[in-house]
Amino acid sequence: MSVLGQMVIDVKQSLRTGEMTITGRLVDASNATLLARVDDGGDGVKCIYKPIAGERPLWDFPHGTLAYREYAAYLLSSLGGFEVVPFTILRNGPYGEGAVQQWIEIDTSIDLIEFFQRDEPGLRRMALFDAVINNTDRKIGHLLPTTSGQILGCDHGVTFHVDDKLRTVLWQWAGQKLNIEELEILKNLLILLDGSLGQELADLLNEYEISALRMRTSDLCKSAVFPHPNPEWPSVPWPPF
Repeated sequence: MSVLGQMVIDVKQSLRTGEMTITGRLVDASNATLLARVDDGGDGVKCIYKPIAGERPLWDFPHGTLAYREYAAYLLSSLGGFEVVPFTILRNGPYGEGAVQQWIEIDTSIDLIEFFQRDEPGLRRMALFDAVINNTDRKIGHLLPTTSGQILGCDHGVTFHVDDKLRTVLWQWAGQKLNIEELEILKNLLILLDGSLGQELADLLNEYEISALRMRTSDLCKSAVFPHPNPEWPSVPWPPF
């Protein structure tokens, strides 16, 4: 195994088992979103900790489920081949169980206001991922372009709703045909949803949400195009950043 590969494993293991210390809070977040470090025997691993106890009730999502949706989005991204969500787990922290996500250092030279409008392959992959998980809150500030050229995304708590609630700033591909690679990802995802991934998601989402997920994925395969905004639902989150 390469040194880089071992480092990735060590970071994941530290996030799973290391003692967590709260170092700050993101005050603009609507739910409790805490900066933290977990002990790795060195300088520590920086992460975001979202305790279930800090979730505000929402009218359209069951209370106390956002952390599970964060983890479900990571599993689908990782196992489904999208690779757009930072490493995320469910674990106990100082304020109880919650979602813990690896902190991502972004490329600060990138102007996100200009960047999100580009026809970038990584943004296109994110748009397809959001259509699958039915993301109701893809804001500009939730995009994480890294110095290595990878584009990741954060804040996936309001996802997997049974109704069509896709709300995003990434509409530049609406109505465009999916390419062969994208269709292969979707076809493979359908197989996974009937197997190992479906079994893991059953502990995080209810049966209706999983059924709707399968249906969205199947519909995307059949139409073979990126979805258009739902005319009966606001298509862009507010504020968009």
